[in-house]
Amino acid sequence: MKKTEKIIKIATIIMVVLMLATICTSVFAKVTVTNPDTWTGQAGSNIETTQLNSWINTIINVVATVGSGAAIIVLIVLGIKYMMGSAEEKAEYKKTLFPYIIGAAFVFGASALTGVIYNFIGKA
Repeated sequence: MKKTEKIIKIATIIMVVLMLATICTSVFAKVTVTNPDTWTGQAGSNIETTQLNSWINTIINVVATVGSGAAIIVLIVLGIKYMMGSAEEKAEYKKTLFPYIIGAAFVFGASALTGVIYNFIGKA
């Protein structure tokens, strides 16, 4: 396995893990069962969720931006190497292109899905 293939696989795995972590963070960050307005006089009755929502939204945006940027940079590098490579190297790059496409689809899909889930939960 070539060094670039290892780097691409590691980057893809890291991006997928970060996207999954972001999804879990936004899902578990909001409690929808209990209404905080009914907590008068109890511990935690002054919970302010606007800072938490802002923090989660910032994390989602950063992870989506970094993941998307990394996916685009990897695509550019693969494209340049494919154009400059010999026939054997082109065949090797074609093999790495399929896992890249799956990883990029996870990155873009997970960031979009996370945003939709966050907006749905945040407005509930």
